[in-house]
Amino acid sequence: MSKRSLNGTDFTAMVLAGAEQLQQHAEHVNSLNVFPVPDGDTGTNMNLTMSAGVTELKRNHSDSIGHSAGVLSKGLLMGARGNSGVITSQLFRGFGRYAAPYDELNAMQFAAALQTGVDAAYKAVVKPVEGTILTVAKEAAKHAVFCARRTNDVTELMEQVLLKAQETLSQTPEMLPVLKQVGVVDSGGQGLVYIYEGFLRYLKGIQGNAEFAGAAIARQAPAAAKPEAASAVLNSAAHAFAERPELAQSKIETEDIEYLYDMEFFINRQLGGQAASFDEDEFRKALSINGDSIIIIADDELIKVHVHSKAPGDVLNLALRYGEITQIHILNMREQHRDLLTTGLDIAPMPELFAGLPADPVEHSREQAPATPPADELAPYGFIAVASGQGIADIFKSLGVDVVLSGGQTMNPSTEDFVKAIRSISAQHVYILPNNSNIVLAAEQARELLENERSVTVIPSKSIPQGISAAFAFSEEETSDTNTGSMMDAIARVKSGQVTHAVRDTAIDDINIKAGQYIGIENSKIVTAADSILAACQELLSKMLINGDEIVTVLAGEQTDSSLTAELADWIGENYPDAEVEVHQGGQPVYYYLFSVEP
Repeated sequence: MSKRSLNGTDFTAMVLAGAEQLQQHAEHVNSLNVFPVPDGDTGTNMNLTMSAGVTELKRNHSDSIGHSAGVLSKGLLMGARGNSGVITSQLFRGFGRYAAPYDELNAMQFAAALQTGVDAAYKAVVKPVEGTILTVAKEAAKHAVFCARRTNDVTELMEQVLLKAQETLSQTPEMLPVLKQVGVVDSGGQGLVYIYEGFLRYLKGIQGNAEFAGAAIARQAPAAAKPEAASAVLNSAAHAFAERPELAQSKIETEDIEYLYDMEFFINRQLGGQAASFDEDEFRKALSINGDSIIIIADDELIKVHVHSKAPGDVLNLALRYGEITQIHILNMREQHRDLLTTGLDIAPMPELFAGLPADPVEHSREQAPATPPADELAPYGFIAVASGQGIADIFKSLGVDVVLSGGQTMNPSTEDFVKAIRSISAQHVYILPNNSNIVLAAEQARELLENERSVTVIPSKSIPQGISAAFAFSEEETSDTNTGSMMDAIARVKSGQVTHAVRDTAIDDINIKAGQYIGIENSKIVTAADSILAACQELLSKMLINGDEIVTVLAGEQTDSSLTAELADWIGENYPDAEVEVHQGGQPVYYYLFSVEP
């Protein structure tokens, strides 16, 4: 059905159709996981994120696409779960910013809104990795801008957007070698393709079970599409592909990172004496002499800067011309890369400090935040940790954690969950321990939302052992900066191990794995596969214990029995008599055992 423009009702129906299409295929997206473990959850996270947006739209949609896109953006932002969910929320946040002044969007404006969404999503990730959902969205939006010059039919444009998204998805194994090794594509990209399929289904009048077909959204039913045309468009080329964690970083050499200092800071133009007149083009040109990945957002009061540079001192001296520098963050990316190569940790991308500028129309629609109690009524510190399993939750509480959010690899807390938890703690400074690489982005997004209300630090713990080690390193008597440094050092020292079972046959890093075997994972890398739980534990610990005198903590899962745990503890004592061993009932699902090894 030809369509020259989209209003708010059309957009709402498209979103409901996209959410339905994703929901129907969420388990398929979950199954597209490079690791053959029973916790692939990209589909679940994206589905829950989209469901939060749909819930908000049902409550407050209108005929204005600007209003409806803003409402969706708010719902997605607060409901975002996992990296894929956060990136999805940013894609529609940017879309909403562009659409804000319009009641309807024509084809060219729709394409521009998609591109603005991609820009917002890339800005939300410090180190975007190509071959992921970001790439699929980027290439589809780029193609939309190109095609919008040649057609004014939104339906025809969306058809081209979907085809380009499918094509790009099928190419992701060539962008990330580890995807090619396992024979899959990015599952987040697959989830986005399903959303786009739903968009096109609505525009072509292909009825599914989406609620927009009934009384939820009042509209005229479009004419039926030709079935042969629809099937040609909706035949996804990538159903056999999937997602991969960020281990592709190991494919580059540390010394190849030329602009090694990742810098983020604010320049307050109202402070610093006689500040020079700010010329953004001139400033950007000066930064580019020894830098790249430059992002500058300026208003009358603040200039927010991100740059990768060879010479951080020169950057700061240049910035001082325009005002007083605040909130300086400098990371050595070579050091990060060396840590990745030596520990196997997957370095999760972090949101930019300045994702909130320029002014977001969605922000104004938020409910008024509750007043923060007076400083003299607040404790100096508060803690939030994410954990799955009553035993693990009890351990965190015994270490002084105020709120333990239930979650892990299979059920990630949303941004809103973190916001509510932060507001529930009467503390001047709140630390968050996500304890999973797929939860860090949602925690960071919550921190950004409350940056004017509460001081929050996200310690990027990627596992339960890292989170416990960080909590042990905290001292109530120290400053927040000292505690942050101590906790970061602690998570870098600990080795994390997991034992679970494989849900399918695969081969990873020369390890042939059969469905039903038990696999040992050290710091996000599969290192062994065995036919029994005990054998997998023994082989994994043999690789983790280097000196034999380390501190070993064993957390038994809900599926293990006490006799197996006792047998494992005896084996450790016999083979590593100098090791200090602690055994706890963690009660976690999915993983039979979690191991922590510290020097």
